[in-house]
Amino acid sequence: MAQDHLKVGLAQIAPVWLNRKKTIQKVVQYAVDAATKGADLVTFGEALVPGYPFWVELTDGARFNSPAQKQMYAHYLDQGVVVERGDLDELCKVCAQNNMAAYIGIMERAPDRGGHSLYCSLVYIDRSGKVISVHRKLQPTYEERLVWAQGDGNGLQVHKLGEFQVGGLNCYENWLPLARAALYAQGEDLRVAVWPGGAHNTQDITRFIALESRSFVVSVSGLMRPQDIPTDTQFYDELTTNAPSHFANGGSAVAGPDGKWILEPQVGEEGLFVVELDHARVREERQNLDIVGHYSRPDVTQLNVNRRRQSTAIFDDGDKN
Repeated sequence: MAQDHLKVGLAQIAPVWLNRKKTIQKVVQYAVDAATKGADLVTFGEALVPGYPFWVELTDGARFNSPAQKQMYAHYLDQGVVVERGDLDELCKVCAQNNMAAYIGIMERAPDRGGHSLYCSLVYIDRSGKVISVHRKLQPTYEERLVWAQGDGNGLQVHKLGEFQVGGLNCYENWLPLARAALYAQGEDLRVAVWPGGAHNTQDITRFIALESRSFVVSVSGLMRPQDIPTDTQFYDELTTNAPSHFANGGSAVAGPDGKWILEPQVGEEGLFVVELDHARVREERQNLDIVGHYSRPDVTQLNVNRRRQSTAIFDDGDKN
């Protein structure tokens, strides 16, 4: 059936590193390209706008009270995305004009948490161009904790897209069994897993999640090379001297609900990769394993999920009249 089919674009691109406006311009260009290729959904990597904090592990980022680290963080914060300010409006417009949804990884500067911390957030924009969910990464990974704050469960949501229920997680969240289960329980059958880049991240877990869930899994990665670092960047010399050919080498990939590759990991180059998915394959593979349906025992094991958006204070102003 025609309605079973969904075209998904994976935009494996490097940011204009630590420049929000220029990176969004690049994102919009790739979104337009995806639309011209008939994509129903376009996806972008983790923390793409304005970029992943590669400097932390390479410049003694854990040194306490370092003036240089403070200065770098302040710049990173200044370039963060404020959804409420309309920073993603151009991407939303492209989605609305082309009846296309999008998942994009951002560094979110969140006004509801004071506006001076950054959250690694995955934003879902629907086909009408409306921001539907902003999922803040539950637990930053390792050195990320020096610049990113902990998120919450508010964005653990799935979204109807054609015959599919699509959900998404950031990077190592995809290794968390309970986070995966929270999406599975809502009928997820298309996972968008976003990564800063690296085939070492995507080559195993993409197929594993597909086999576990009997779902399609789209792993979309960013890319980062020494030449992508602007020459006026703080720590430029430290980052580029004896640098590897890639800080992040991509690895975007797609697996089907049988765990087989539809798109093998794409390494080393920027590009837009478009795949067509057939929902019938999900229904076929669920015949012998449906881990929240016929192959579950909620009377024995059950997951409770707190989806409240967390805040430091709750204000009750009573009746102002």
